[in-house]
Amino acid sequence: MNQTAPDIASAVSAIIRDDRGRLMAALIRSLGNFDLAEDALQDAAERALTHWARSGLPERPDAWLLQVARRSAIDRLRKTKRHKAAEPEVARLMEEDEADRAEETPEIPDERLRLIFTCCHPALEEKTRVALTLRTVGGLTTKEIAHAFLDKEAAMGQRLSRAKTKIAAAGIPFKVPERRDWDDRLNAVLSVIYLIFNEGWTAGPGEEPLRIGLCQEAIWLGRLLTSLAPNEPEIEGLLALMLLGHARHEARFDASGAMVPLDHQNRADWDQALIDDGLAVLDRAVARRLPGPFQIQAAISALHIQSERAETTDWPQILLLYNRLFALSPSPIVALNRAVALAETGALTCALRELKALESMLAEYQPYHATLADLARRDDDTETARHAYLSAIRLSQNPGEIAWLEERLATL
Repeated sequence: MNQTAPDIASAVSAIIRDDRGRLMAALIRSLGNFDLAEDALQDAAERALTHWARSGLPERPDAWLLQVARRSAIDRLRKTKRHKAAEPEVARLMEEDEADRAEETPEIPDERLRLIFTCCHPALEEKTRVALTLRTVGGLTTKEIAHAFLDKEAAMGQRLSRAKTKIAAAGIPFKVPERRDWDDRLNAVLSVIYLIFNEGWTAGPGEEPLRIGLCQEAIWLGRLLTSLAPNEPEIEGLLALMLLGHARHEARFDASGAMVPLDHQNRADWDQALIDDGLAVLDRAVARRLPGPFQIQAAISALHIQSERAETTDWPQILLLYNRLFALSPSPIVALNRAVALAETGALTCALRELKALESMLAEYQPYHATLADLARRDDDTETARHAYLSAIRLSQNPGEIAWLEERLATL
């Protein structure tokens, strides 16, 4: 019996959501064009709504969509003004189509790793890398990506369009780079995935303090990378870092929506399954004895999570890890976190001195002012703490975060 139209629509949506990255990667490899691949896949999804309503779901819906999308691309190429120039391309695509039809169950090659590396090419600016990866691999809409970046949808659409044009014009290859070029490119890929996670993790404006979908998308990409490129400890380090962080998401805000800092969180609300998963991944990474920045950050997170109480956190060990992290990847953000660890070991005066040295570099960075306010309060420097709390409140976007800062300000 044929399925009803709503059932088919749900099935098509689910398949596109789950398999979009793999289908897009296969189409982009075949077509060499982001926009053509996206348009062709959309055509295939629309045809599926009609065809599957009559005939039911095919045995391999993903293979059906890929084949129909390829034929749609052929039709689109034939209708272009450069039809003559596209003839060799059309002939090649028709050969691929014939080869697939000759197989009973054609396999879809998993080209997602190539697609991720292409989206994260160093020729593209950082924000564009994140947006393009979310669009092509993660399947988020332009509207959803614009919301994540607090941009207008039209502006984000233009950014994505320019990125695709630049990839085509610059001849950026659709491939995983050679192993000798792996490290630099891999760092860009991992940084993009972590930025996606942070977009969801950082408290944004509106009623929803965390964008859980973005966190889960980043974790999915991390798991994908570990399966497509096994035995890479920094990939495992990033995945562990995200899992251990995400394990605490239920405890980050209270019932009223106010932010709850790490040392005040109810540890019973942490997700033990995610913690166990993250620690296991971290153990595998560390066993490879090739330490990197993401592994060190994951190790710091593990020390926080493994403490039964905030008071028993091993801050001297965390400080040593931050020293190592700063040596590998020096940045004002790492220096800020190191100053916190320094204060927790009892060197409050030294921590404040190092923190104030970062002021010019982090003047518009909200966590800097929140940290300075807390340390100045501990040092009984009420005036500095007051100004810092006000700056942190000014730079905060989330009502729950603002409520917590205002509460702290009121206790001075």
